[in-house]
This record gives sequence, structure tokens and C-alpha cells, in this order.
Amino acid sequence: MWNVEHLRLAIEAAGVTLWSWNVDTDELTMDSRAFDLWGLPRSHAVTFEDLSAHIHPADRDRVRAAFAATRAIVGPYEIDFRIMAGDDVRWISARGQGDDAGIVGRIMYGIFIDVTGRKQAEEGNELLAGEMSHRVKNLLAIAAGLTAITSRSTTSTVDMAAELTQRLTALGRAHDLVRPLPGDEGRAALLGDLLSVLLAPYDDMGAFSGRVRVSVPRMGVGEASATTLALVIHELATNSLKYGALSAETGTLDVSCAVPDNEVVIVWTERGGPLVTAPADAGGFGSKLVTRSMTHQLGGSIERQWHKDGVVVTIKIRKDRLAG
Repeated sequence: MWNVEHLRLAIEAAGVTLWSWNVDTDELTMDSRAFDLWGLPRSHAVTFEDLSAHIHPADRDRVRAAFAATRAIVGPYEIDFRIMAGDDVRWISARGQGDDAGIVGRIMYGIFIDVTGRKQAEEGNELLAGEMSHRVKNLLAIAAGLTAITSRSTTSTVDMAAELTQRLTALGRAHDLVRPLPGDEGRAALLGDLLSVLLAPYDDMGAFSGRVRVSVPRMGVGEASATTLALVIHELATNSLKYGALSAETGTLDVSCAVPDNEVVIVWTERGGPLVTAPADAGGFGSKLVTRSMTHQLGGSIERQWHKDGVVVTIKIRKDRLAG
């Protein structure tokens, strides 16, 4: 038969903390683990307002309204919100029974549980889904743009089919370069080869060959960095193909590189395309994805300068991160 000690151990193993709420005085009594969860000094009781001060500002009003409404909810309820525990941000789930079910002497009961891991996993899945959706849209845009480029430089359907196949095959080679086959992992690529292979499909092979120029010093790029850099280059090329220099017959793209001190600086310069203006907002998912990749994975930055005759993008990467 279960005893009190067994139940206590089961609750601790599940990461559950206990609370009771006096609906008249608004006081909560919590077990010691709940105080630790909230990052509060242990005391006999706290008020809901005391806890509210530690709820994330973005969630505070929502939680107050939801908690006040729980007495009218029929059946179990669950409220997820963030709290500030020192320098940490944690996700907490408050759970109990609504409609005054189980109320004893004006006191209701429930639990807090730390759901930070689950919320982080959910956010990661949402980000991955958004990234995959964005990449699929980019691939469709790339295919449409490459078809338009190929149509300008060929005079027959046979030539167009052959050249378009060549461009799409080049995209496949770029993918293989940054996603090596089993057994080839860990092999560094050269920065110049990586950029040339990634940008080869966008060069007009017939009408205006050589409009994409790459000039960089000889240096290696690690597998992880190559994948991240490829994502950035694909995003810039896709935008150029849709709106910039690569969308025009006379447009050119120059990619150069310098290595001052412990930093690698890649400059992406577009000329001869449509007139460009700086966007009114911070950009869409792709721009945010590129910025996040540069800062978090390469320890660098990306800056855009919007000139009338074309955009200039400056990519800065920590030298040690590029080789990693």
C-alpha cells in the first residue's frame, strides 16, 4: 500500500510542485519545491501579486486574467506562461480544477510544473517548419528564375532543356559540397570553390557569360560552417534572382573577400540590375534566418547597403568559426 513518503517521492520524481489558493485572501501556500521553481525565498505564504511580479511581462496580463477565470471553467484547466527566475526564463504550467471543484474551506488546489524543455522543443519544431517552408519556396523561386535566365541565352527548346538541366545539376553539386556523402564528413572545402559552385547556376552561360565573379583568398571552410554559409549565399542569390542584379540581363555580381586580423570579410556587390530601395521593414523570414545563422552559428554579422544601382552586402565571420 502507498504511504505518504511514497507519494512524496513520486511527486518529486515527476517534477510536480504543489500549491493551494485561498480565493478570499488571494494567498497561496506552496511546497518548498515550488518556491525553488519560482526562484523565491521560502515563506509560509505568498500572494498572487507576489508571484505576478516574477511572471514574464509579456505574459503577465494574460495569466492574471486566465487565473481569475479558472473558477468559472468547468473541468481541468492548464495555463502555460514564462517566469523570470533570476537570470533564467522558465516555462511554467499551472494546472488545477475549475468551477470550484474540490474547493475546501474557500481553498482550491493545484500544481505547478516546469515545462521549459517541452516549450523549447515546440519552438524548435516551429522554427524548423518555418525554415523548411521557406527553403521550399526558395527552391521554387530559384527554379523559376533559372528558367528565365536560360530562356534568354538559348534559341531552341533542345538547347534550353540542356542548359537548364546543367544549371539544376550545378545546384545538386552545391548541395553535395555542403552535405557530403557518408565517409567524406569532416573534409574542409575551399572558400573559393564553395562560392563558385554555389553561384555557378546563376551565371549566364550563353548571352552574358562571366557576369558572376568570385575573387577570394585560398582558405578552408569547415563542414558545419560551409552548411551555414551556403544557406546565406543561397538566400542572397535567391533575392538577387527575384529582385536584384541577377534578375536583369545586364546585371553583374562580384564576390570578394579580405582577411583583416581574426575576421573574414566577404563583400557581395550587385550592379546593373533594377533600381533598388531599402525595405521599409526588418525583412521577412529569410532575412531573419540569415541574420540568426550569421550571429549564432558563425559568430559574425551581415549588413546591407542599398544603393540605387545595386545592393552591397558585407558578411563578417570569425576566422576560427569559418574553419570549424
